[in-house]
Amino acid sequence: MNSRLEERLTNEAPGVPAPERFAASRVVAIDIFRGLTMAVMIFVNALSDVHGLPWWTYHAHANVDVMTYVDMVFPFFLFAVGLSLPLSVTQRLKRNSSLSALLAHVAVRVLGLIVLGEILANAEKADPARMGMSGSTWALLALLCAALYLNIYGKSQQAQTYSRVLRILGLTGVIVLLALFRRTIAGGHTAWLDFSYPEILGLIGYSYLAVAVLYIPTRRWVWAPPIWFILLVSLCAFSTAKILTFPDRLPLYLWPFGNGAMCCIIMAGVVTSSMFLKSGDRVAPGQAIPLAVGFAVVTLIAGRILVPLGISKIRATPTWSLYSIAASVLLFALLYWICDWKKRQRWSVLVQPAGANTLLTYLLPDLWYFLLSAIGFTYLDTHFDAGWPGVVKTALFTFLMLAAAGALTRSKIRLQF
Repeated sequence: MNSRLEERLTNEAPGVPAPERFAASRVVAIDIFRGLTMAVMIFVNALSDVHGLPWWTYHAHANVDVMTYVDMVFPFFLFAVGLSLPLSVTQRLKRNSSLSALLAHVAVRVLGLIVLGEILANAEKADPARMGMSGSTWALLALLCAALYLNIYGKSQQAQTYSRVLRILGLTGVIVLLALFRRTIAGGHTAWLDFSYPEILGLIGYSYLAVAVLYIPTRRWVWAPPIWFILLVSLCAFSTAKILTFPDRLPLYLWPFGNGAMCCIIMAGVVTSSMFLKSGDRVAPGQAIPLAVGFAVVTLIAGRILVPLGISKIRATPTWSLYSIAASVLLFALLYWICDWKKRQRWSVLVQPAGANTLLTYLLPDLWYFLLSAIGFTYLDTHFDAGWPGVVKTALFTFLMLAAAGALTRSKIRLQF
């Protein structure tokens, strides 16, 4: 879902003045930003099942013009996708200068995200009587097969041999399980997958496709990302105001831009990335951070101006997008200063693997839930599900998922399209 971000630009050279050393070393703020986002995402997703907490610990209702911190987690994830996009494109073109190969990779990544999203979205709709297995068992097997296909195997000759076998087995398993899926609809009729909602991964896939289509052909023009960002914000504003109505009528597979809200957040990440990276080298904080702060202030002002159109994640209003962008930019600038300039990174030891192995970390909670459901273990669903005991349970669960992501990453298990 996100770029590898493990390439090293150059090694630090002794005796080189500080600014040059800084420009030549590796950026880690993106991984840490993404890891923090994953940690909060796991926490708030699990916390949604805990009752009796203050209203601001849940998503705001669609009919209320307000946003909570929970409503900002998904935008942070989208912003991280945008931060990574220029790096991913640059590295791919360095390995293979073919534009058609790059576009094919984008298509495969988008398709993979959509398929994973449909697996997660349809698990609870499965009919065990028609499939011969529960929806949880079906989803667990499908995700494990997908993991076999998506895992990054070693580069040795032996590893390459068995990786081909495992990838073929994984892809075959996913295809077979998708073919086996059945659900029951009104009137008792049998139906296949429900494509009405592609889940978060599918939404990310469609939005990534839309932004990539804009960014890749214009990537050499420094002014292009800001122009695209303004146009996408305008699309969101005009759609929310019902001046433009076609985005609401077109499915995402025909119009992946939606109403522009999610795409403008990803494009904001692209804009921010261009402030901190020039020609593959990092820009010193004294130059980059003022630009980033200025960008954040502009988005805050624009969001305030557009408040009459509403503030809502559910309705995907422009103010929700712009306020989330401002917070994302400021947090990334802070992390850039702390982690890449001051070199204070030890505090991030728990979250950094989650940021470097994002897709696996995203799927781990679902794999856990499907496993417990498949074996019929429901104790945790019916105990410690209210108040502070529920918060403690959720915090422990988040810690365990992050620790598991770190252990799996150190064991060379890494999922990537």
